[in-house]
Amino acid sequence: MKKLFMIAAAASLVATMANAQSTTVETTTGAAGATVRIEPEYRTRIKSYVTEHKIRPVETQERIIVGAKVPTEVELTAVPSDWGPSVTKYRYVYSNNRVMLVDPATRTVVHEID
Repeated sequence: MKKLFMIAAAASLVATMANAQSTTVETTTGAAGATVRIEPEYRTRIKSYVTEHKIRPVETQERIIVGAKVPTEVELTAVPSDWGPSVTKYRYVYSNNRVMLVDPATRTVVHEID
């Protein structure tokens, strides 16, 4: 019985490790119904962009999170084209050390890049 448990635990670990090696990060939000796929190379570019351009974080009373609407007084910034073709239709806000991709039509946060 102990041997069977060890085999099951090992199989579970292998499955978890294989899942963790996925090359594309995909997020689906229930509120907006949007699916955002960002390749790892673009995630690195986005993080580098924020650092290199010394983007100042936006401060709001409410925390900006996925699924929430960004307040109208917060300016949405156009996404640079080198962030990848899947995200150019969005705008972004930098808040709480994270880049938040925002649907400009609804001002809803659809993806968080930490």
